[in-house]
Amino acid sequence: MRAEGTAGGRTGQGAIPLYTPEQRRRRDATRWTLVQGILAPVQFLIFLVSLALVLRYLSTGEGAGAATMSIVAKTLALYAIMLTGSIWEKVVFDKWLFARPFFWEDVFSMVVIALHTAYLAALVAGIGTERERMLLALAAYATYAINAGQFLLKLRAARLQSSPRMAVAG
Repeated sequence: MRAEGTAGGRTGQGAIPLYTPEQRRRRDATRWTLVQGILAPVQFLIFLVSLALVLRYLSTGEGAGAATMSIVAKTLALYAIMLTGSIWEKVVFDKWLFARPFFWEDVFSMVVIALHTAYLAALVAGIGTERERMLLALAAYATYAINAGQFLLKLRAARLQSSPRMAVAG
């Protein structure tokens, strides 16, 4: 989710704010902030269910169909959040992707998308064994977890930055 954070840079007075006042106004006014706020936890729940199904398949050899369907659902949720996230970024920062405050999250998101898309391509083309495709999905999920962590750290930093205690300390 791209609704909060800090730019990550530092000045002598602390963290550089993620948003200018105008960007914060646009962020708060756009419906895409709510869309991202809904899609992020939905995608995470799909991820958790799918991860359990993939791990079950890898450990028991059972449930390949359910695991496969869950990976496809997770990938579609990823595409939805990335598409709406780029719209959100355009509204807030006037840039479709790679806006300065989210540059590294967006770069890593491209790796996440590439691995999820590679899984879909392998599935459709029948490339690799079921197990190999599940391992590819697991690699995609590992990158997703890292990327989700990046966004959560931004969210936490923004909340700390906007708290009254931080404003006094800054």
